[in-house]
Amino acid sequence: MENPRAAAPPLPRIIQGGMGVAVSDWQLARAVAQRGHLGVVSGTALNSVLIRRLQDGDAEGNIRRALAHCPVPNVARIIELYWIAGGRAPSQPYRLAPLFTLTNPRELTALTVAANFVEVFLAKEGHDGLVGLNLLEKVQLPTLASLYGAMLAGVDYVLMGAGIPRAIPGALDRLAAGEKATLRVAVDDKPTAESVIEFDPASILSGSPPALRRPRFLAIVSSFTLALTLARKSNGQVNGFVVEDFSAGGHNAPPRGTLRLNGDGEPIYGPRDIPDLIAIRALGLPFWLAGSNACPERLRAALACGAAGVQIGTAFAFCRESGMRADIKREVLQRARTSRLELRTDPRASPTGMPFKVLQLPGTVAATAVYASRVRQCDLGYLRQPYYREDGSVGYRCPAENPADYLRKGGLLADTVDRKCLCNGLLAAIGQGQARKDGTVEPAIVTAGEDALHLTRYLAGDADSYGVDDVLRALEV
Repeated sequence: MENPRAAAPPLPRIIQGGMGVAVSDWQLARAVAQRGHLGVVSGTALNSVLIRRLQDGDAEGNIRRALAHCPVPNVARIIELYWIAGGRAPSQPYRLAPLFTLTNPRELTALTVAANFVEVFLAKEGHDGLVGLNLLEKVQLPTLASLYGAMLAGVDYVLMGAGIPRAIPGALDRLAAGEKATLRVAVDDKPTAESVIEFDPASILSGSPPALRRPRFLAIVSSFTLALTLARKSNGQVNGFVVEDFSAGGHNAPPRGTLRLNGDGEPIYGPRDIPDLIAIRALGLPFWLAGSNACPERLRAALACGAAGVQIGTAFAFCRESGMRADIKREVLQRARTSRLELRTDPRASPTGMPFKVLQLPGTVAATAVYASRVRQCDLGYLRQPYYREDGSVGYRCPAENPADYLRKGGLLADTVDRKCLCNGLLAAIGQGQARKDGTVEPAIVTAGEDALHLTRYLAGDADSYGVDDVLRALEV
């Protein structure tokens, strides 16, 4: 294990964004980290990603090799349950892991720990560069197990947005000490109701949990108000901020004030939504700017205003080393080259209720016909919300599930309109779309920031692809 008192390395100039479900996979993070920057893996749905990689055969053996280093007992059981030598047939549905609840079985918790360990272990393997883990605050139920798995592998940074992660710094402190950590989870349909999920390292490991190095924690924020709240009211130390504006990909903070839409149905952002960087700088913590910063002019401007650097997402999402499907990358780059690439900030797509940026690509759920033909179901459940039933027990529902099921669970029909299953769609975007009994495969959903419209700056001549080095070269770093 790593020395918990080891000196922290210098701050990175470039942070590679933690995007989608395994778009920011271990191969991308490793490539960026090897070049002296902060490579980041996406921790979202990693338990599903790991078992689908095993079911697809794990041809190079990387997953099984990393599992062999994982200190969680009986990881051989994971291989026994999910690995298929030679890979499954394309029409064979993936076997699913259990869905997360407020009280998860030990097997699911251990799988989640192992999955995050594997991703960080592989990203850090063979070099001494920096690797981070990105998580969404909205996806709460796997969070503690995900953090611990990454910490067992020596993760250097944890980044979290899509919410107000005030409890994460304290959880990192406790997990680093080998102690039980807790996280409060809001439960719908009862005023001020909440529940607590727990994670005890001793329940997962054999023997006493070791002391681990606590990773630095960076909160992803879109305003000075949120940065101030986290700096003053978190239950432990916040080590800095990624300050993200509304041009960034994935989930965006909603506009401040009354929601107004433009003629295309997109949220209208204004001056109140521009982060106050002078005030954020005055907090005295390092910060990085995110959102359309993948050019040398924006990097220089960020440094000039006191930022430690920038976070780059979209440019890395479509490079050769990312986990995005190769055919999607080709389609996006071809459309960018011919000015046919369209990006929409969709206020309805995400079950979280936050605006979500979606590339308008044929064959994906952004296409009206594809969305209409998909059978709505919730079989992964990462964005399910706990709620209280009339009998006092806890149920789980998602606005993107079958509307009849959502209504039966006490939800409102209006909440289901135009919602998209991000869980299945984002897995499909990395080539892990579920095969359905009717012969169809789950369609992808592809998210990106506004920088997607400028991806051709990384293409040399008539090349149809680019790599991490091309992005860094364009940034002049």
